Amino acid sequence: MIPFLAIDALAALAASATVLLLLGQWFVPAVLPAVWVLSLAVQRAYEQHCLRGGTDEFCRVLRAAGLVVVGASVAWWFVPGAGILHDTLFALPITAAATLLLRQVRHVRIRAGWHLGQSRERAVVVGPARSAAELISMVRRHGACEIEIIGVCLTDPGRADGVVPDWVPTFGGVDDTVEAVRRSGCDAVIALPGAELETGELRKLSWELQAEGVELMLAPVLADVAAARLAVTPVAGLPLMELHGPRLSRIPRIPKELTDRMLAAAGLILLSPLMLVIAVLIRLDSAGPAFFKQRRVGFRGHEFTLLKFRTMCQDAEQRRAELAVLNQYGDGAIFKIANDPRITRVGAILRHWSLDELPQLLNVAAGQMSLVGPRPLLPDESVALPDGVRQRRLMVKPGLSGLWQVSGRSGLPIEELVHLDLNYVENWSPALDLRILAQTPGAVIRGTGAY
Repeated sequence: MIPFLAIDALAALAASATVLLLLGQWFVPAVLPAVWVLSLAVQRAYEQHCLRGGTDEFCRVLRAAGLVVVGASVAWWFVPGAGILHDTLFALPITAAATLLLRQVRHVRIRAGWHLGQSRERAVVVGPARSAAELISMVRRHGACEIEIIGVCLTDPGRADGVVPDWVPTFGGVDDTVEAVRRSGCDAVIALPGAELETGELRKLSWELQAEGVELMLAPVLADVAAARLAVTPVAGLPLMELHGPRLSRIPRIPKELTDRMLAAAGLILLSPLMLVIAVLIRLDSAGPAFFKQRRVGFRGHEFTLLKFRTMCQDAEQRRAELAVLNQYGDGAIFKIANDPRITRVGAILRHWSLDELPQLLNVAAGQMSLVGPRPLLPDESVALPDGVRQRRLMVKPGLSGLWQVSGRSGLPIEELVHLDLNYVENWSPALDLRILAQTPGAVIRGTGAY
């Protein structure tokens, strides 16, 4: 793939050609590519962590643009009639926009390579066994991830059995980290928070890894926090991690709600023939109504009637007691059974392809649900949640799709479902919604946990 430096030079060349063709000036086009790459280097836009994309990269590119403007202003002060500042101000927005666009394209290509198991950064995890296992699970769940965990060094190696997956080798304790790095040839070490990893030990480890040319990453104490919510704030020379609150106020969500309702209305119009056919097939396949209605808890605890296509026989609720022992969620409010005998022939097909959820577009159009959000809670399930978790969980509308949908659906344990719901609420952004919507068709086709 083309390196980032060449991409940035190409963006500057494109802007230079534009200035040359439209304005007929040659000085700025001649020096802009070199000055632009140098400014990006001064702003450390070629450091490894910046090349992964995100807010940090965006800010560094903008700061580099500001640096070029300052330089052009100084040059214009000494040579005011040369048009340097004018040409620079004309070319710079094109340069910055092209740089960000081309970098984003390369990030997408890199992530595609990661998804295919190519060019991923290989890492050894250092920390407590349970925290290491959670990180491994998160990385594995996040299909296209830039990190491949190839081993662990534990502060409590005696607890590895039954916690850390068998396919991840344990290299020993914290003192064995440098030797594990040499043996594995990894690119980075991820240190997890824990009382066993003291400041002095981490500092010593960073020195040893620096000598080996290996990167040290520190995981935040709070897991599953989006990078956009984190910022490093220097206080008395000490870098403190600042955690910004989630965007849960009403105003940022107005565009989301308008989009939800418009897309749901359009979906109902386009899919109405298919929904009519499904309703007829359900009635022909088994006795009972075509739709299934159930009370769910929505935004701020308000209950609403959730609509689905009926996928079970008419006496499904009466037969629930005799099948209770098979419930994969124990005696909780959620009732799920793999190969449930109450599911009809048409119902099995509808569940596999998630077609039973199409009537929820009516709930979205009515403003009771969103296209993307946490799971619609059952009343009993809502009551069973701890107060703080329930209040946080109900600060957004439930969704037709969500992290739970694209991460395994009914194949996930209840703790993981609650965790994913909170993750969505805490880290909501339009970009997260778009990512989930883009992953939903693939999740539906795979059919994982669809029963």
